[in-house]
Amino acid sequence: MRRFFTDSVTWVSALSGLLLASAFPRPDFPLVAWFGLVPLILVMRQRPFKSGFVAGLVFFVAVLYWVNIVMTSYGHLPLALSLVLYLLLAGYLALFWGTATWAACRLKEFKNYSFALTLPVLWVALEFLREFALTGFPWATLGYSQQGWLTVIQSADLFGVYGVSFLLVLTNVALGECLLTWKQKLSRPFPLRPLLTAIVLVCLNYGYGHWCLSQNLDDRPDQLRTVVVQGNIPQDLKWHPDNQLHTVQVYRDLSLRAERDVATDLLIWPEAALPFYFQDGGKLSESVLSLTDETGAALLFGGPAYRRETEKVTYLNSAFLLSAEKKRLGRSDKIHLVPFGEYVPLGRFLPFINKLVVGIGDFSPGDIKPLPLNGHHLGVLVCYEVVFPELAREYVRQGSDLLVNITNDAWFGDSSAPWQHLAMARFRAIENRVWVARAANTGVSAFISPSGIILQQSQLFEASYLTAKVGLGARPGFYTRMGDLVPSAFLLVCVVWLIQTRRRFI
Repeated sequence: MRRFFTDSVTWVSALSGLLLASAFPRPDFPLVAWFGLVPLILVMRQRPFKSGFVAGLVFFVAVLYWVNIVMTSYGHLPLALSLVLYLLLAGYLALFWGTATWAACRLKEFKNYSFALTLPVLWVALEFLREFALTGFPWATLGYSQQGWLTVIQSADLFGVYGVSFLLVLTNVALGECLLTWKQKLSRPFPLRPLLTAIVLVCLNYGYGHWCLSQNLDDRPDQLRTVVVQGNIPQDLKWHPDNQLHTVQVYRDLSLRAERDVATDLLIWPEAALPFYFQDGGKLSESVLSLTDETGAALLFGGPAYRRETEKVTYLNSAFLLSAEKKRLGRSDKIHLVPFGEYVPLGRFLPFINKLVVGIGDFSPGDIKPLPLNGHHLGVLVCYEVVFPELAREYVRQGSDLLVNITNDAWFGDSSAPWQHLAMARFRAIENRVWVARAANTGVSAFISPSGIILQQSQLFEASYLTAKVGLGARPGFYTRMGDLVPSAFLLVCVVWLIQTRRRFI
C-alpha cells in the first residue's frame, strides 16, 4: 500500500484526473481537457492499468463529490457508509479508464499499434459501453467538458458527444508523444503523423462549427410561447402531505404571474411538481385543471402515477399534458429509472436496502410516447433521462418537435451537479437540432436552442419562471438518423484487437 502511494506513476496519473475534472462544470475550464491527459500518456506504459485507474479514480471522485449530498441528506446514510459507497462508484467508473490504458499498452507491446490509433478508439468504445453497463451511467463523458465552447461541439450532430471525446483523446496522445520524443532527446521518431492528424481533425471540427453557427439553425417557422416554472420546493418538504396545498399554490401563482407578463401557449412545471396522484381527482387536481382556463395555456407537469394490473399496482414517474380546454392530452412515463433512487435492483434479494425517493413504492419503466399538442409532439425526458443520448434521439425519430426536460435537482444541493446536468441537456439539443425547454424544481431551468445556445437560465434555489418563444420541429442530421454507429464500430474494433492478442492470455 505504501508503495502504491509513493510511486511517481500514482501522482502523475492523479494529476491528469484533477486536470480533467477542472474542465467540467464547475469550475468549467474546457481548454484544460485538450492537454489534461498528457501526464497520464507520459507514464501509462510503466503501469498500464494502474495509471488509468488512478487517473479515473481521482477524476470521478472530484466530479461526483455531490453523490455524498444525495446519500447523506436524502438517503439518510451515515457519512462513513456514504463515503464507502461513493468510493466504490468512483472505483467502478475508473475501471473503464484503466481498461483503456491497459488495452492500448498491450496492443502497443504485442502488435506495435500506436497509441494515437488505439487509445482514442478504446476510450470512446468504453465510454459508450459505460452508457449501458449495469443499467448505464454516462455522467461526465469526456466530451461534455466542452459544453461551453459552442464552436467545438457543433459536430455533435454528426457523431454525438463521443466525437468530441475522440478529438480530445487524440490531441492529448499527439501532445504526449511529442513530449516523450523531446524527453528522450529525439532518440525515437517524431510523431508527425499523429500530430498532423490531430491538427487536421481539430481544424475541420472547428471549421464545421463555424459553418453551423452561421446557418440560422435555431429558426423555425412554427413557434410556441413557452414558460418554464421553477417552484423551488425544498426536497425535505416536497412529499409531506401538509405541504401539498402550498406546493400547488406556489406553481399556480408563478404561472399566473408569467401569464400576466406575456401571452403563453405552454406552461411547464418540473418533475414531481405535484406530490400526489393527479389521476385520482379531488380539490388539488381541480385547482390544477382550472389553471388552464385561467391562463388559456396548455400545461405540462410532473407527478407520480399508477396503473392497476389485476392485483398488482405499478407506480410510474410521469409527465401529464393538459390542453387549454382542460382536456387530458396524454401522459408520458419515465423510461430509464435511477437505480436505488427510484427502484432497488434485485430488490427481492436485497430487502434491507431502501431507495432514496420517499412516499412511493418502486417505480416501473414506461415507453417512449411523444405527447400531442396542436398538431405537434413533445418528447419528455424526465430528470436523469436527459443524460442518455439514445432516448432523446428516439423521441425525435418518433416525431417530437420539442424536447422537454423536467427534473428535480434538489437532490444535488448547492453543488456543481445541476450545472453538469444542464451541460448534458445542451448536447441533446445540438445532436438532434431541436429546441429543449428545461424546467427544474430548484434549478437550473433553461431554454436551449438547436445550436446549443442557452437563451435564458435561472439561478439555483430561487422561485422564478422563464419565458421564450421556442421553435417547433427538429432538423435531424447524421447522428439522429444513424445513432451511435461510430462508437458501436469502435467497440467491435476493440474486440477484434483484443482477439488478436488472445494467445498472450494463455
